[in-house]
Amino acid sequence: MLPIVLILFYGFDCAKAPVLEAKEPTFVSFAPVAPILKGLAINPCVRITVAVPQGGEVLELQSLRASLNTASVAEIRSVDVFISAFESQPAGRPIASIDPSASEFDIPLTARLEPGLYWVWLSVLLEDSADLDGLVELHAKSLTDKSGKSFPIAEEASAFAKRKGQVLRKSGDEGVDTYRIPGIVRTQQGTLIAVYDIRYINSRDLPGNIDVGMSRSTDGGQTWEPMRIIMDMGAPHDNNGVGDPCILVDPATGTIWVAALWSKGNRSIAGSGPGLSPDETGQFVLASSSDDGITWSNTYTITPQIKKPEWRIFFQGPGSGIAMQDGTLVFPAQYWDANGMPWSNLIYSKDYGKSWKCAAAAPKSNTTESQVVETTPGTLLLNMRDNRGQFRSVATTTDLGTTWTEHPSSYKLLPDPVCMGSLIKSTLMVNGVEGTYLFFCNPDKPAAPRENITVKVSADMGTSWPASRHLLIDSRPCYGYSSMAMVDNQTLGLLYEGEKNLYFVRIPVADFFAK
Repeated sequence: MLPIVLILFYGFDCAKAPVLEAKEPTFVSFAPVAPILKGLAINPCVRITVAVPQGGEVLELQSLRASLNTASVAEIRSVDVFISAFESQPAGRPIASIDPSASEFDIPLTARLEPGLYWVWLSVLLEDSADLDGLVELHAKSLTDKSGKSFPIAEEASAFAKRKGQVLRKSGDEGVDTYRIPGIVRTQQGTLIAVYDIRYINSRDLPGNIDVGMSRSTDGGQTWEPMRIIMDMGAPHDNNGVGDPCILVDPATGTIWVAALWSKGNRSIAGSGPGLSPDETGQFVLASSSDDGITWSNTYTITPQIKKPEWRIFFQGPGSGIAMQDGTLVFPAQYWDANGMPWSNLIYSKDYGKSWKCAAAAPKSNTTESQVVETTPGTLLLNMRDNRGQFRSVATTTDLGTTWTEHPSSYKLLPDPVCMGSLIKSTLMVNGVEGTYLFFCNPDKPAAPRENITVKVSADMGTSWPASRHLLIDSRPCYGYSSMAMVDNQTLGLLYEGEKNLYFVRIPVADFFAK
């Protein structure tokens, strides 16, 4: 099993001085909302605030007692302990570590704490073979000093039961600085296909040295095949990048389509101009796979088919597209008009991707990254990033974007810190009753910083998003983009950005309806 490491950070916060006036040391634990991720060395699970009274004796610790739920013991390689000067997260090297063999255990450690305020963190390292389903529940029970005196640790109400997940890609893998912009779909064969930016040099957007990568899972995201590069526009790489992928599956043919933006030189948003050629403007490009993601076509542009020459740039979502019930393929899209104002819209194909057409803009200007679902046969709902901030904008069309109607929920119900958000529709059996639901994910905040990755469910096609159907998945700061796919009819798969990393979690649908 993996070891458990306790990391202690030390410091003093004047704002918390009153807790240091007690006669005895105080110990309070808190568990932030964040999954425990396979592939990460540090997964902050429990934070213990230790206050050693001013004018009191030095506290010399020799052990920490902790407990785990029995089902998770065999899946943990180590529990690590850190002492930190930072309240927000552990850092540095652990001061102690243990491979737990029972649900309750003692972690030997040596820590000499002068009067002041300290943060002791417990971190969990998962075995590579750990199942992504089920929870890990870790509690810090007590600390024991050198004399053998035991100090109980009080608990704040918080998220001690943790989801498990997988680091799909992390900074440093394959020598890459940053992985960003996730898209994910489930194919007709049940395979999960994830696409994303490979940002080799830094975390910045196009233009730059960026390719589109792909990861494939045939077991519902429990394990993933090695990364493959499916879009690479060739040398010189520093000035020939492609990124911001959007992915869809055509159920009629089984073809997987990926759309992306090709920037030949400085032809991303800031440097793109009027025209249709790669030397003038950013290119709306496609690649496809007809064998369940094993091999991929060459990348080619459809810009002359869909872009008005006077527009400065035209490109995809990103995230995921859809196939309508009548077989029409739809990618969410966005363009900057001749005056540099962005508008959300979509493109569609009625001949299985042989040709594509462009829709008119949705009603609100200054909207960009969007996601689309078909709410009822022939009706499309477009959920848009709105650069005004505070909320998402939403519009519907019944004629493939020739005309649009602003949705009643538009710029009212879904807080957003000006970020991409993901949206899918699924028909599910819930409590013995079949229903159709929308799932929406974003950093659930009206303003920066981006944090609190949250999934919400609507049972009325986006007219309402009741708080009882919200699940906070990860409270930590993040880049914020996400994409979702149904792993099976009872499990939602969520692929989302941390900071430079991409994380995947499986979420039981029942969790949304437990309240």
